[in-house]
Amino acid sequence: MEDKQPIRLTERMHLIDGFDLGLPERTGTYVIDEKELTLVDTGPSPSVKYVKKGLADLGFALEDVKYIIVTHVHLDHSGGVGLLLQDCPNAKVVVHPKGARHLADPSRLTAGARMVYGEQFDRLFDPIVAIPEERLLIKTEGDRLEIGPGCTLEFWDTPGHANHHFSIYDPVSNGIFAGDTVGIRYDQLVGEGIELYLPSTSPNQFDPEAMQQAIERMSKAKLDAIYYGHFSKTDHPELALRQSEEWLGVFVEEGKAAFAAQWEPAQLADRLFDRIQAYLRTLGVPDDHEVYPYIRMDMQVSAMGIVDMLSKQQQR
Repeated sequence: MEDKQPIRLTERMHLIDGFDLGLPERTGTYVIDEKELTLVDTGPSPSVKYVKKGLADLGFALEDVKYIIVTHVHLDHSGGVGLLLQDCPNAKVVVHPKGARHLADPSRLTAGARMVYGEQFDRLFDPIVAIPEERLLIKTEGDRLEIGPGCTLEFWDTPGHANHHFSIYDPVSNGIFAGDTVGIRYDQLVGEGIELYLPSTSPNQFDPEAMQQAIERMSKAKLDAIYYGHFSKTDHPELALRQSEEWLGVFVEEGKAAFAAQWEPAQLADRLFDRIQAYLRTLGVPDDHEVYPYIRMDMQVSAMGIVDMLSKQQQR
């Protein structure tokens, strides 16, 4: 892990693997080499050491970093931003208006994650460092940020995965940093010539209609690239968005059946996993492939979000 070099995506963009949860190709930090050096997402605090090493490998000093953008404030994407910021004296953190208070005071975010992860929390996420409000830069729908003479990023409000989620359009590559809002890309399958994209429906703000709207918006934009929070870039946005849309329908359909049967989230997770594995078998993927621990983990979280969403609908 220690020797993995940043992944070159374009002439001006690299991806640093943050080894979230100790796993390669799980979560990464994008480095945009413009006049104002810009990072997108940091991963959790244990990933910060990899981010620092990756920047050094690329020839950048921490003092060079001007903006650290977090797509949303879930800890696997932004948990390390306060820790990293301590060593980036010239940087500001760019965040959605609904996420800013959680970075300034991460107590509620931390408490919620502790409930989910229990005794694993410290190993996976500690420390969560608060960010001074004067170092936060809030951006919302339609706002822009010039990071170079020929590059002004544009922010899109894209809930569905979380209410505090925005996506960032990069005009130079005609691509978008999508975080988790239109799903997960499984880099482990690319070597087999297979592209798999699944929605990320984690608790507690999963909204299938808003997620569908984000998918449709990106599809209409005729993008050339999507940069995923998990993990890396696709040059086939239409394929990716179509897959995410189709699987979103499957997830909701299976969730409603499981909810009606009063299944536990773990049972729904098993059912979703079985559906995905059956599909991958038709493509020749063996049952012992390295991708399956990633999918299993994601289905456990996604099932929790689906059940949470349906519970709230019933209460209303």
